[in-house]
Amino acid sequence: MGPLVSRDQIPPWLRPVTDDPEVVNEKVLSRGGGRARLVAGLRGHRAAAVLVLFAGSFAADPLAAGGLPADADVLLTERAATLRTHSGQIAFPGGSRDPGDDYPVGTALREAREETGLTDDGVKVLANLPAFPVPTGFEVHPVLAHWERPSHVYAVDHGETARVTRVNLRELLAPENRFQVSRSLVGTTVYKGPAFLYDGMLVWGFTGGLLAAISEAAGWDVPWDTDDVRPLEQMIAETGGRQVSGFSDPRDGGLAADVNGDR
Repeated sequence: MGPLVSRDQIPPWLRPVTDDPEVVNEKVLSRGGGRARLVAGLRGHRAAAVLVLFAGSFAADPLAAGGLPADADVLLTERAATLRTHSGQIAFPGGSRDPGDDYPVGTALREAREETGLTDDGVKVLANLPAFPVPTGFEVHPVLAHWERPSHVYAVDHGETARVTRVNLRELLAPENRFQVSRSLVGTTVYKGPAFLYDGMLVWGFTGGLLAAISEAAGWDVPWDTDDVRPLEQMIAETGGRQVSGFSDPRDGGLAADVNGDR
């Protein structure tokens, strides 16, 4: 667990995360409360990995929060609306471990190639973040990387992926694009977590929670209204989504893994 390259090869604006990857896990669990910590104590019987791929200038911007460069972005995918589970959801490239994978890095890179067509020789893998066990039996390993030489990306299989996009981080993290979503059953809140709304995309669940935790750990956050809580079903409907959960369990306090693929 932890950094896979020397510190001087890591962009300064990502070093607070790679110096102590456990801090991201702690921030996710702090948001999720007791249930999230209980889930985290379990161990999934199926392995999965996602590629958290950031691009942008190596040098930090001394005038920006956490040194985040103006050109920094993150690679995200949108699930096809026709899928049985997670239709329309925004996710990191990723999926289940295959036999022969060099897990978790090999799994994350293979899935990213298959989904987005990226050329991974321009990807510098920086660190493995702590795995997140989820109630559905998966253990999801985020692999943090810097895209030194970005390649063309696209939706390789439109039956699975509606679009592939690079989202500017400063714009995604702008206060007007941030809020929380919640879901209630019989008057009881069963899920509440950070979310982003950008370019028609609702980013929530595992993806939104992990991005929020990384941003906070790295010092990229600018003040936003954490008291702005919106109904999850309403936000999904407004952005064209069809399902609240499939692979994910909305009760898991933000640890649900929207890992790609109906596997």
